[in-house]
Amino acid sequence: MCAGVLGATSPEALVEARLDVVDTVWGAVLGPQVLASPEMRRAAALSRRAAEEASARTEGRPLAAAHAALAWPDAPHLVLWHAQSVLREFRGDGHVALLVVHGLSGLEALVTHAAAGEVPAPVLRRTRDWSEAAWGDAVGALVERGWLESGGELRLTEWGAAQRRAIEARTDALAAAPYDVLGEEDCAELRSLARPWSRAFVPMLRGAPAS
Repeated sequence: MCAGVLGATSPEALVEARLDVVDTVWGAVLGPQVLASPEMRRAAALSRRAAEEASARTEGRPLAAAHAALAWPDAPHLVLWHAQSVLREFRGDGHVALLVVHGLSGLEALVTHAAAGEVPAPVLRRTRDWSEAAWGDAVGALVERGWLESGGELRLTEWGAAQRRAIEARTDALAAAPYDVLGEEDCAELRSLARPWSRAFVPMLRGAPAS
């Protein structure tokens, strides 16, 4: 499939199309006034500082390195999107490495995420397009290995919860450098600026129109 796509277009065109989609969707969900606001420009500047630090630390982080190699867009909301893409993959690459060390597949990691109660299982399964059968097989494997309690309810065992906490804590530690550059005050400001915007997109993930 990938070969077919690349035969019909180019990586540059795909990157441009991706930004076009982001531009359209953000405009529809947040509105043009938010996109052109001083708050958006400030959030873009803060997140770019962090992402540029992450871009200088991409050893062993292939997805972060790939995003970091792309040119920065001009519009502030697209700068924010690109910066968060770099930062997301910077953390994600470290997270994947730790999941491998702990013997978890990508699907099994999603199941433990759902079992922790942070995101509903149907949302995780639907947004990643896993079948119910594959999801059920992963649940069964995790029960056998002691990560999940038996009995049908999706719940981590005490040992599984401790393992997950350790993975998340180490992941956070590995991802801290870009945010250390910002410092606590600027990190808090960025979080405050972006939180209302991220919440505006939540209904889309649940299959309902944003309001």
